[in-house]
Amino acid sequence: MGTPDGMSEAEFGSLYRELRNTAPGGVAPLGALGTITPAQTLAAVREVRSGRSVSLAAPVNTREGPDNAEPAEHRLTAPVGGAPDPGGLQFARDRIAMNIHGDVDSHIDALCHVIYGGTLHGGVPAADVLSPAGSAALSIDLARDGIVGRGVLLDVPRLHGTPWLEPGSHVSAEDLAAAEAQQGVRVGRGDILLVRVGHQRRRAQLGAWDSAGARAGLHPTALRFLADRQVAVLGSDGNNDTAPSAARSVAFPVHVLAIHAMGLHLLDYLQFEELAPLCEREGRWSFLCVIAPLRLSSATGSPVNPLAIL
Repeated sequence: MGTPDGMSEAEFGSLYRELRNTAPGGVAPLGALGTITPAQTLAAVREVRSGRSVSLAAPVNTREGPDNAEPAEHRLTAPVGGAPDPGGLQFARDRIAMNIHGDVDSHIDALCHVIYGGTLHGGVPAADVLSPAGSAALSIDLARDGIVGRGVLLDVPRLHGTPWLEPGSHVSAEDLAAAEAQQGVRVGRGDILLVRVGHQRRRAQLGAWDSAGARAGLHPTALRFLADRQVAVLGSDGNNDTAPSAARSVAFPVHVLAIHAMGLHLLDYLQFEELAPLCEREGRWSFLCVIAPLRLSSATGSPVNPLAIL
């Protein structure tokens, strides 16, 4: 964990090409989701022992704040006038609208979310996501049947004996390997890797801050760990990317490397404050993980409420 000097444009480009050429997802239609086989899903089901289910999503936030300039909107649309009719039948109804890719609400990024060098993952022309019809290519619809596999939580603040990592801190590949060893678990092919940096706990205890300018996340070189282990999905209780960026030429290097180069769906701004203590008590850090995006045929992501079942 640390704040190493920024990567040069040449260093980032070299890492990008390395990960693009070695990532297990390649340019297959599903990206890295293709590493989750039916056999692996069945094996993940056998991770369930206590039957305890835990949400990994943060509550949808409708309050404006330093990290939430465009809060979700939720309003009741009926009954008209807000008063029930004692003599008849009525239905309570509501409406919600949100910026899927904000800095507070839990969401999943589709493979069409990142445009880099004029293309999407696998060299798909960026025009496919910018067309009036929306993003048909590599949209979140690729995950319409859900993502069901073995989840593994690596708790990096626990490794360092702190409640959270301070904004600007980088999680390295060495941190991930050390957390594995400390927790007695090993990340493998087709796993859903969840990395706790403590973002949500810090926000709950100290209050919201401008996390677009300062937040803990993975160092770009930590993506070598993911490529080596051939993981299917990456999620974090932060944005996955550190701010300020560790790459001088790219604002969101982990998003570029994970989504564009490796074909990994990303889960941003989850919460692990219920899951981590449960894993601690049960002495195991792997579980069945179920991720179900909304059925959106042409979208760059979706709100999401992932579940860990232990």
